[in-house]
Formats: sequence, C-alpha cells, structure tokens
Amino acid sequence: MSHENASVKSILFALLANFGIAITKTVAAVITGSGSMLAESIHSYADCANQGLLFLGLRATKKKPDHEHPLGYGKEIYFWSFIVALILFSMGGLFSVYEGVHKLNSHEGLKNPTVAIVVLAVSMVFEAASLYGCLTQIKKLRHNTSLLKWVRNSRQSELIVVLGEDYAALIGLTFALIAVILSIVTGNPVFDAIGSISIGVLLIVISFFLATKVKGLLIGQSADDETSEEIKTLLESRQEIDHILNLITLQLGPHIMVAVKAKMAKVDSTDQLIKNINICESELKKKIPSIRWVFFEPDIIL
Repeated sequence: MSHENASVKSILFALLANFGIAITKTVAAVITGSGSMLAESIHSYADCANQGLLFLGLRATKKKPDHEHPLGYGKEIYFWSFIVALILFSMGGLFSVYEGVHKLNSHEGLKNPTVAIVVLAVSMVFEAASLYGCLTQIKKLRHNTSLLKWVRNSRQSELIVVLGEDYAALIGLTFALIAVILSIVTGNPVFDAIGSISIGVLLIVISFFLATKVKGLLIGQSADDETSEEIKTLLESRQEIDHILNLITLQLGPHIMVAVKAKMAKVDSTDQLIKNINICESELKKKIPSIRWVFFEPDIIL
C-alpha cells in the first residue's frame, strides 16, 4: 500500500467521524448549555476544516514541476499541515479557553446534563474508531518500529496531524465527560468551565507540538533514516560504483530528491561512465518509487 493511500484513508476516516460528531455536539450544546460541549463542537468543526485543508495539500502535491518550481509542489502538503497545526488548532484551543473563562464568570448551570453525557459517550466511540483507523494505516507503514519513533522520524505530516487530532479529540472528550459528571454530582457549574479550559490548553499544547514537527519539514529535511540507509545500501551494492563520497537526500512531500557524489568504477570511455551513472539512477528509482530526482556527480578521492 502506498503512503498516499494511507494518508487519504486516515483523513477520510477522521472527516466522516468529525462531521457527524460536530452536528451531534452542536445540538447537545444548545440543549444542555454546556461550555465543555460547545468547546467540543467547535473542536470537531475545526477538525473537519483541518481534514479539508489536508486533502487540498495532498492534491497540490500532484501538480507537475514547472519553470518556477522545478522540483515540484510536494512540500505544499507541509504548508497546509502547518496551517492546520498552528492556526486552526490554536484558534480552537483559544476559543475553548475563552468559553471556559466566560462560564467561570457567568456561573450558568447545565441544562439536560444527561443528554451531554450520552452525546459525549457516543462521540468517544466514534473518535476511538477514527483513531483506530488512523493507527491501522500507520501500522502498515511503520513496520516494527514503535509509534513514538515513527512519529519522530516520519516525513508524512498529514498523517501525524490526523493522529494528533484524533488523540486530542479523544482526550478532550474525556475531559468534557469528567467535567459534566462532576458538575452534576457537585451541583457546581465551575467544573464544566474548568473542563472547557482544560480542552483549550490541550489543543494549544498539541498545536505547538505539531507546528514544531512540521516546521522542520518546511525548512527541509532528509528522507527518513530507514529510506536514507536503503538508498546508501543500494548504491554501495552497485558494481558501477567504487565508493560513495557523499549522499544527500531531501524529502519533498511524497517525493525524494537524491544527490550523490561517488568514485565510479574504472571504465574505458566517457560514454560508458555516463551509461553506468544512468543505470544507477534508474535502479534507484525502480527500487524506491518515491525518488523522483537523482543528481549524480562522479569524483575521485584525493
């Protein structure tokens, strides 16, 4: 399965789940007057917008290279992932904090709290299903590495953002459920306000983490360690190459650029040297389809 298919499926799972949950939460927030519920509904609508932007980014990566963008538009997915992480997440988080502070000052009680509990419980089931779908797609890509290591090394910003959204949604729903239950048990609406503030802080923290992760990709990062090592191993195994002097990779969205400086095996003519270089480039692209550009420089060891 391709990396792009995994991303599309994960984003689609999240979009369907969040859209249904957002509508349900909105109705429940109006009925109950719960600040935590309203914060959660805004969060779900923000998540729907997030997934729309990620789809836009994936579509942009398919645009062909042109004169102004000779290496293509692959990194555009990083831009939209950064927008999702920095703006929408932060806006959702700040709104939740604002709503919580407003509830602290107004001391409004909950109306129909049972509805809030039922909606939150159902929403947790849907969010858990969305998270499970995302983790299932990621598992097909991370092989035997741990999830934490995959997140640290992965270059698929869109999958990392969806994973962060799903975890934030599930934890946020837990906060909201606890807040509503405490408000019912104690009769104190302050707990509902605290729940809204907690959801906001959670979103802001995850937003900062995701923005920091995507920032590295926007600036320019190499291919992940596993792919870089595979490229190096493939080149070193070629009989046309005597020794690898330098190897640089650059991740450009779903595509990879490779720059190689190598001491080539001795040949009788310049034509044969060029032919050997072309063979190496062709084999690299054949074995690792995500490699789109290869720049090869023959050199000698001084």
